Amino acid sequence: MRVCVIGTGYVGLVTGACLAHIGHHVICVDNNEEKVKLMKSGQSPIFEPGLSEIMQSASTSGLLEFTTDLGAGVAHGEVLFIAVGTPPLPTGESDTRYVEAVARGIGENLDGGYKVIVNKSTVPIGSGDWVRMIVQSGIVERQKTLVGAGNVSPETALEQVAGFDVVSNPEFLREGSAVYDTFNPDRIVLGSNNPKAIAIMQELYAPIVERKVKSDRSMPPVPVLVTDLSSAEMIKYAANAFLATKISFINEVANICDRVGADVTQVAQGIGLDSRIGNKFLQAGIGWGGSCFPKDVSALIHTADDYGYEAHLLKASVSVNQRQRLIVVEKLQQVLKILKGKTVGLLGLTFKPDTDDMRDAPALNLIEHLNRLGAKVKAYDPIVSQSGLRDGIAGVLVETDLERLADGCDALVLVTDWQQFRTLDYQRVASLMHNPVLVDARNFLDREALIEAGFRYVGVGR
Repeated sequence: MRVCVIGTGYVGLVTGACLAHIGHHVICVDNNEEKVKLMKSGQSPIFEPGLSEIMQSASTSGLLEFTTDLGAGVAHGEVLFIAVGTPPLPTGESDTRYVEAVARGIGENLDGGYKVIVNKSTVPIGSGDWVRMIVQSGIVERQKTLVGAGNVSPETALEQVAGFDVVSNPEFLREGSAVYDTFNPDRIVLGSNNPKAIAIMQELYAPIVERKVKSDRSMPPVPVLVTDLSSAEMIKYAANAFLATKISFINEVANICDRVGADVTQVAQGIGLDSRIGNKFLQAGIGWGGSCFPKDVSALIHTADDYGYEAHLLKASVSVNQRQRLIVVEKLQQVLKILKGKTVGLLGLTFKPDTDDMRDAPALNLIEHLNRLGAKVKAYDPIVSQSGLRDGIAGVLVETDLERLADGCDALVLVTDWQQFRTLDYQRVASLMHNPVLVDARNFLDREALIEAGFRYVGVGR
């Protein structure tokens, strides 16, 4: 099938590359000329395991192309994905101006056969009908332009307009595992009231549903859930809000464990064995961050407020998470007492491992509070330390290797659970420090091994 993906962020680029990999002809559109030039050269503008290889393979085969020309992308695609960003506004609601601009642009360029316009961006509930309205307004503008220029009659202009339907197809990708998740989704959600649009989307995803590409073929087919537009949009928000709340719950339990002498890792294991609860997202630590959870929970709270309902549980989840980011500071104060004049080293900066994403990363809050208390902050991150990203982070000296990080530190804080941090020579690291203290803000490391290496180990809820 012919596909156009508009927006090449984490979602758009992964979606486009993976659809090209399974045999569709994909054109990705972005208005950033430098970014498009980079992608045309076969390079990925983001760090995502496996993405560069898929991009290069699909580009070589001619199934993946990049352009800044929205009109060319719209003309090419039978299925048009809107995958632009919807960042949070100060009020908590989503900023949908980029979605609006794309929808209007699609309307102004529609010409020819039937199109399925897919909302892949995480958009407020009710946006499906709103996007339809914006596309139609773009069509009207195009008709006025054609008729006003005297190129066609009003009747001909009307005939040239393509029919279209809007489908909500939320993404459930984890940064760092996005390629794997695209080929091995837990489910595919399609929101529309038009059977024709749903049939086209089912054809598009058939190789993934039938597990023909990069998946375990012994597994049953991927479940496909067909809903109305609003329910599909709500599923995305509800899923992320639930996962965020689950993390806040175990962090609250961890803080109680700290006070009563229990070990939250054992508690999480015990409750996770309950099939009604499960063990995923029960890792206590420094709290959730990134581009999705904070934005989506805030947007759902804002939507509830718009419709006269106060989402007490979701607001509590956010409150617990905000406080959790300061737990590390409290633990450092308990061990080091006065932080003014002390040097603290951070192991990891990104909000999670296997990504270069710093959006709403807990490390940023930690740096801010340590600076305010007069501490010198250093950091090492496997991705950030080796890229230009470090130049844009204030209040922290980003070191290029671990020995330089450890040198003279009064404490280290494990912030991001990068796998390589499990296997460091911690005896060597401890010998370089002024005071060998390690706060494991993810409960990720081997406590006994660290103690044996000479560290004073401090966990969360342990």
